[in-house]
Amino acid sequence: MEREPRAEKVSVVEDVRERFEDAEAVLITEYRGLSVSELAELRSALRDAGTTYKIYKNTLVRLAIEDNAPDGMHQMLVGPTALAFVENDPSAAAKALKTFASNNDALIIKGAILSGGLLDEAQVRELAELPSRDELLASIAGGLAAPLQSIASMMNNLLSEVSGLLQALSDKGGATKDSGASEQSDDSAVAEIDSAVTSAETENVTNETSDETEITGKETEPVAEEQSDGDQATKED
Repeated sequence: MEREPRAEKVSVVEDVRERFEDAEAVLITEYRGLSVSELAELRSALRDAGTTYKIYKNTLVRLAIEDNAPDGMHQMLVGPTALAFVENDPSAAAKALKTFASNNDALIIKGAILSGGLLDEAQVRELAELPSRDELLASIAGGLAAPLQSIASMMNNLLSEVSGLLQALSDKGGATKDSGASEQSDDSAVAEIDSAVTSAETENVTNETSDETEITGKETEPVAEEQSDGDQATKED
């Protein structure tokens, strides 16, 4: 007679299955040789990376993922196994594991499930070298800030140049008006001089004409007298 699984095991298998479905990635480790305090330290470091570190029996994990396990997954489920369920950033979780393992030889990184595929230990360590999501966002924000600062600087320079150009045009317009006014003033002065000269010339011409008339008048009178005397001489002859 086949025995039915106990309720506790069913509950654990269901919990493991749900965690696998909800996780962005699952990192597989072996914790043999770690003390309770060291495990607590590791859990804290992973928690800061948005990751939950859980210890399960290998048989229950196999039951939970038997229908969806990638090839090679079951071979990693040997020895004291603990799973790191990543909620957000696989790179940050891998980085936390790698940092802890570098100071604690007892922690063994076996591999990971990421996007339905299986990673080995070397690939998990490579994943740890990638920028975290926060680092990428900071880099993107910095990359966007630089063009915005350049645009702001360019706009300020452009506004400054436009302001300078407008000021230059304003100054030039004022100078042109002053020049025009000066030219008009000069033209008026020239016109006045021309008028005075013309008036003077007219007066001179008038005076000369008057003098010529007076001279002509004086010279014609003797001629008239001579003609009168000639007539009289003719008559007497």
